[in-house]
Amino acid sequence: MRHFQKTTLILALLGASLAVNAQDASAPQAPAATPATEAAATASLPAGISAPPEGMGQIVFFRESKMMGAAIGFIVREGEAELGKLRNATYFVHPTTPGQHSYVVHSEAKDVMNIEVEAGETYYVSGSLSMGVFAGRPNLSPSSQDAFVAAQKKLKPAKPLKQKD
Repeated sequence: MRHFQKTTLILALLGASLAVNAQDASAPQAPAATPATEAAATASLPAGISAPPEGMGQIVFFRESKMMGAAIGFIVREGEAELGKLRNATYFVHPTTPGQHSYVVHSEAKDVMNIEVEAGETYYVSGSLSMGVFAGRPNLSPSSQDAFVAAQKKLKPAKPLKQKD
C-alpha cells in the first residue's frame, strides 16, 4: 500500500509540474534587451571583467594559485595564434567571434578544448597542471563564474605575450 501512495504522489507532482510548464510556454515572451537590462547583465560580471565587445563573446582563461607546478606556465593557442600565457594565479580575457573554437595547450602532452561561443556571452575556462613524466601536463576545462570569483582574489592579470617579429 505504501508503494502505491509514493507512486500517486510522484504522478501528482509530475502533473502539477507539467501544468505549470504549459502555462509558462503560453506566456508572452520577454521583451528584447534594453540598455537597462544590458547594464544589469554587465553589472553581474566579476570586478575587472567588462562586457564583450558588440557582436562578440569572450572567454576568461584563469589558473588558480596552487603549489604544484607553480613555476610552470603554458601558452593558450587557437590554431597558430598565441592568445596568452597562464602562469600560476593569473588570468586573461580573450574576446572572440561567435561560433565554434578550439583552444590548445601543450608541453609533453597536448590538451584541446572545444567551445561554442555566442555573442554577448562570457565563458570561463580553468587551466591546471597534472603530473607528467618530464614536465607538468597542462589541461583546460570548462568552469564557472562562481569558480572564477572564488579564485579571483588571488589572481593577477597575465602579462601580455611579446609579439614575434
